[in-house]
Amino acid sequence: MSGFKLGIVRLGRAAGKTKYALLDERDISLVDNYAFEAKVEVNKDGDGAKIYAFAYDMQRGRGTGQYLHDLLWERHSGGVAHGWKVVHRNGVTVDNRMENLMLLQDKCSVPSNEEPSNKNREQSLYWIAVQQLQGDPLEEHLPEPLYNRYYNSNGEVLLTEEDTCVYYECHYPPCTNMEKEIREFSICGRCQEVRYCGTYCQQRDWPVHKRYCRERRHLLYRERSPER
Repeated sequence: MSGFKLGIVRLGRAAGKTKYALLDERDISLVDNYAFEAKVEVNKDGDGAKIYAFAYDMQRGRGTGQYLHDLLWERHSGGVAHGWKVVHRNGVTVDNRMENLMLLQDKCSVPSNEEPSNKNREQSLYWIAVQQLQGDPLEEHLPEPLYNRYYNSNGEVLLTEEDTCVYYECHYPPCTNMEKEIREFSICGRCQEVRYCGTYCQQRDWPVHKRYCRERRHLLYRERSPER
């Protein structure tokens, strides 16, 4: 992979963790004119949720934005005909390399592969790229754990986790496993903030997580926009 380059864009926090998007080298220049954020889309069939990269031209405003995979497809392959959609081949909805994107008819379902083994996941390009990052700067530098304030679809503040309908993604940065049911994943027993899809990812994340994991006390709230 000599000379092989990729772009990694920080999208911000969604579903309980900081999310990143993967781009081809030729698309890295988009960061000069576009703002990026993570957008959670709940499956209408009640089968969990997915996180996508959302992008908009900073001069034109957020109202002109679109999903990053749609933007990139139009940029390199032209418009998408009615009745078709852009999907991610490997199921990682923030891996927006062009070779990972394909067109599929709206009435067709995205092919669902069997759950990959931990070994196969660790060999994926997205896993390798995100694992090299140094962790979430926000979490790294706060002396006390940060508790996000969530909003519902009407913009109303939800004061406690028990009042929310939030799907969490496994907190280990390179893992993209997402809850299919609310509170499906196990929660860290100490800080009671982060969730993991299993002991494998929790053990892998501990060397970083232990730096800021504290018993749940002295709550620090921070206003956030709706995670949608």
